[in-house]
Parts: sequence; C-alpha cells; structure tokens
Amino acid sequence: MHRTLHCIALRTIKYNERHSILSAYSLEAGRVSFLVPAGAGREAVRRRALFMPLGLIECEAQLRHGQELYTMSQPRAEMALHGIYAHPVKSALAMFVAEVLGVVLRESGPDELLYAFLKQSIVRLNDAQDGIANFHICFLYRLGRFVGIEPDVTTYEPGRVFDMVDGTFRLTAPMHQHFLSPDESAVLAKLSRITFDNMHLYRFNRDNRRQLLTQMLEYYTLHYASLSSLKSLDVLTALFD
Repeated sequence: MHRTLHCIALRTIKYNERHSILSAYSLEAGRVSFLVPAGAGREAVRRRALFMPLGLIECEAQLRHGQELYTMSQPRAEMALHGIYAHPVKSALAMFVAEVLGVVLRESGPDELLYAFLKQSIVRLNDAQDGIANFHICFLYRLGRFVGIEPDVTTYEPGRVFDMVDGTFRLTAPMHQHFLSPDESAVLAKLSRITFDNMHLYRFNRDNRRQLLTQMLEYYTLHYASLSSLKSLDVLTALFD
C-alpha cells in the first residue's frame, strides 16, 4: 500500500556500503524502519540533514504487511529545525530524547495523541529560549502519560514514599528497593506540575538535575528495557555540569 507518512527521525545506522537504516516513529504506522541510500554526494548530504535526531519528515512509502524494512521516496522536511541543530545543548537534548524514544517506542503502533505530543515537544525545544536545561526532565515526565506510566499523584500526601514499581505513593516503604524517600517523593509531586511553559521556573542545581534524571531513567527502565547505556547520556551530563 502506497502512503504518505509523517515521521519523526530517531536513529540512522549503517547497514552496508550502499545503504543505512533509518528508525522513525510515524503518525500513520507507528514505529517504522526504512532502508535508505548511503553515499557522499549532495543528495546524501541532504538526506543526512533530514534524518538527524528528531527531524520531522514527510515522505512517500510502500507499506507491505510483514515487511520489516520499507523504502521511502521524496523525503522532505516538514519543518526546519535550525533552532535545535545550530545549538549544541539543544542538539544534545535531541539526541538524548531520540535515543530514549528508540527504546520506549520499540514496538509502538500508531497513536495520534502520542505523535502530537512528540511533535509539540520538538517544536518547543526548537523555539525555547528559557529553561532549556530542564527540557529533558519535563519531557520524560510528560511522556509518561502517553506510554501509560505517569505517576499517580492523587495518592500523594506529605511523608509518603513513591513506589516506582506500582507508580503510586504509599505510607510505608515497599519490600523491594525501587522507591523514593519522603523528601524525594515530595520533589516528584511538585514535578507533576511541570510543563514546557513553566519549566524555566523550576530551579534545579547540577546535583538535583542529575539525581532527578537518574531516578526517572530508573523508573522507565523498570517499565521498559534498560536505559542505563544510553550513548547520549554522558554528553548530556557533561553539558549541564
């Protein structure tokens, strides 16, 4: 079936001397992989620019049931993201977000609300002037709603601990080790109000931000595959040190 797809680029890896594989999340078909030409010519350079992490792409594709790798034609940028790729911190954040999505959305089907959230997040990162250092914290928290693991903050009361396995706050510590202390749980409860509009108001120092990121990645790891070996994590940490 021939279809027009709207995609968010996640990762490009070398397949052989002539081709690479582009992983993406699409509005129409969910997670997809494309076999795309490699090379060093002008067209190859243009494609590499299109396929940078979180690139918004529109293309034509032949979708066949049971096929693992699709081919695309007429790839074009749906939106220019100069605000991301010309900014070293935003570029590192884009790499991190794309790598997280590559794990979390590994088997995901089409979801209009999720795609709309991801596209909105990319646009907000591109346009952001303030609070950039908190973007990934805000993104990870808000993504939880769309992938079914948003913490149940209605169960929070001062002094309670957050059970990472159940995603709820409780009076006493669970039998396992994956929980937050009362002080850490209070920070999480406050974090539930973070948005791209107010993220600049959250004042985290380097240690606060590192601890929050570690805890959030642990939370995602408990519910999905491990995120402990993200290649972009060291770059991101170094930028905010």
